[in-house]
Amino acid sequence: MKYCQFDGCTNKIAKGIYCAEHKRSSKSRKKKQQAKSVYHHENKPFYRTQAWKDVADFVYEREGGHCQRCGRFVFGKQAHRHHVIPIKKNKLLSLDPNNIRLLCPKCHVEEENETEDKKVFPSYFN
Repeated sequence: MKYCQFDGCTNKIAKGIYCAEHKRSSKSRKKKQQAKSVYHHENKPFYRTQAWKDVADFVYEREGGHCQRCGRFVFGKQAHRHHVIPIKKNKLLSLDPNNIRLLCPKCHVEEENETEDKKVFPSYFN
């Protein structure tokens, strides 16, 4: 037997990490986090490939590390690569450098919100 991993809970459990009381709240918390996350998407494995990393580096170098919308210098996790035509609409363009723009996080959210399919993004960008 072990203790439930929920903060402050002293219930003992035989398996898993949460007791029956907190298992439900854990699932709803996870769904809320995923709905708010800019980075949660079905293409995660694609973004881990070496081909994507090479194209992303090329786009960063091509743009000189500057957001193509506001001109702000970005680097590291702040340097977002945006597909002009989304992967779900045309997979053939997923690695085409001409279909990818370098954007800062704020401009990336604005760009995504201008598309037909509205997405849920964190309010801290507003």
